Amino acid sequence: MWQNFVTFYSYFVFVYSLLLIFMYVFLLVNAYLYANRYQNWTKSYLKNIVDKSPYTPGVSIVAPAYNEEVTIYDNVTSLMKMEYPKFEIVIVNDGSKDKTLEILINSFDMVEVPYDYVYHVHCQPFKRLFKSKNPKFSKLVVVDKTNGGTKADAVNGGLNVARYPLFINTDVDCILEHDAMYECVFPVLQNHNVIAVSGTMSMSNGMILNEDLEIVEYKADSNPIPLFQDLEYKRSFLVGKMGWSNINAMPNVSGGYGLFDTSVAIAAGGYGYDSFAEDMDMIARMVRYCCDFNRSYQVLQIPHNCCWTEGPSTLSILSRQRTRWGRGLIQLLHQHRRMICNPKYRRFGLITLPYIVLFEFLAPIIEFIGIILLTVQLCSGAINWGSFWIMFAAIYAFSFMLSSFVVFYDFIQGCSYTRLQNYLKLLLAASLEPFVYHPFVTYSSLKGYVGYIFGTQAKWKSITRTGTKKTSTTPTTPSGSVNPANPVQ
Repeated sequence: MWQNFVTFYSYFVFVYSLLLIFMYVFLLVNAYLYANRYQNWTKSYLKNIVDKSPYTPGVSIVAPAYNEEVTIYDNVTSLMKMEYPKFEIVIVNDGSKDKTLEILINSFDMVEVPYDYVYHVHCQPFKRLFKSKNPKFSKLVVVDKTNGGTKADAVNGGLNVARYPLFINTDVDCILEHDAMYECVFPVLQNHNVIAVSGTMSMSNGMILNEDLEIVEYKADSNPIPLFQDLEYKRSFLVGKMGWSNINAMPNVSGGYGLFDTSVAIAAGGYGYDSFAEDMDMIARMVRYCCDFNRSYQVLQIPHNCCWTEGPSTLSILSRQRTRWGRGLIQLLHQHRRMICNPKYRRFGLITLPYIVLFEFLAPIIEFIGIILLTVQLCSGAINWGSFWIMFAAIYAFSFMLSSFVVFYDFIQGCSYTRLQNYLKLLLAASLEPFVYHPFVTYSSLKGYVGYIFGTQAKWKSITRTGTKKTSTTPTTPSGSVNPANPVQ
C-alpha cells in the first residue's frame, strides 16, 4: 500500500512539474508578446499628452502608515515631489504607537480640521483629519484612525477621503519615480475600460539617495535576503504579470504601487477590511463587480519600473511577511471560492484562479509531502537515485534559466541597475535560491495556512525600516548606460 502511494505520488509530481513548466512557458511567451505590443512612448510624449488633455483625471495617492517614524518624513517629502497636473496625497495614520503622527504634524505644519467623514467603504473608526497651514503642502491630507489590524482597512480609511476619480495604493516607505503617474494614467486615457494599472517594482535596499531624496545610485543590496526578493519580484512582474496582462487575466495589482478606478473600487465594496492579501482581493472584487453587472474591464501591467520598496532584511521579518501572505492567499480563495472555474467571471474565474489554486496554493503542500516521502525513502534505502537526480536536474535547470531570462531582460531594458556587477549578484542568487530562499518561503506559507485554518489571531505589523542611504554627492551615470529612472530614451 505504501509503495503504491509513493509510486502514485512520484507520477503525480512529474505531471504537476510538467504542467507548471508549461504554464511558465505560456506566461513567458505572453510576456514577450505584451512587451512588443506595449507602446513604448517617450516620457516627453506621455507628459505632453496627459498635461494637455482636457480629460486628464485627478489622482489621490493613498499611503497607510503604521509605526513609520524612521522614514515617514523622507517618504512624504518624496511623494510631494511627484510630477502630475492634479493630485493629492492621503496619508493614513493607522493607530501608530510611535511618533509617526507627531512627526507629520510638526514637519508639515498640520492642524486638525473639521471634516464630515463618510464611510463609503468599511474601516475602523475615523478619529481626526489634518491639513497643512502652509500652502506649499496643500496637497497633503493626513487621516488619523483606529488601527484595523490590516493594510486593507487602512487603505479603506484613506479611500473614504480620496476626492479624485483615480487613486494609487502605495506603501509609505516606497520611493516612486517622479513621473510614475504619467505611466499609469496614460493607459486609462487610451481605454476607458481600464479599471486598474500595476507598475513594476524593485527593491530599494542598497539604493543611495541624494539630499533631494532622489535615487542617484542604483545598486543591489549585499544582504542576500533582499537580493532573493528582488529576483522574485522581477519574475513576478516581468514574466507573471506581463504574461497575464496580455490575456487580460491579471491576478493582482501590487499593493506597493497600483492605480485604480475609485468609483469601481468603491462600488465593489473597497478592500476586504480583514484581508491579508489585499492586492489580490481588490482585483477579485473589482472583476466580480464588473462581471456581475456585465461591464467590460481591463487590468494592465506597466513594463517600466515605477516604484522602489524596502523589503525585509532579516529572516524574522521576512517570515512574518510571508506568513501573512500565505494566510492571505488561503483567505482569498476561501472568500472568493464561488468565482473559481465559474465562466461568469471570464478568464479570471476560468484561468487565473485555477492557476492560483494549483500552482501557488497547493505548491507548498505538495513540496512538504514530497520532503516527508523523500525522508522516509532515504531512511529505508528505497529511493531510485537515477530518477531522483534526473527530475531534480531538470527542475533546477528550468528554474535557473527562467530567472536568468528575467535578469537578462531587465539588463537589456536598463530597468533596475546601471552596473553589470549587480546583475551578476542576481544570477548568483538565482543559482542558490532553490536551496536557501525557497524552502524558507515555503515553510512560512504553510505556517500562514495553518494559522488561518486554526483561526489564530493575526495583526498587520509594519516592517522595521532601516531607511535608504543618502549622500550629498551625486555619482555620475556610467558612460553608455541607461538611466533606470528614465528607461525609455
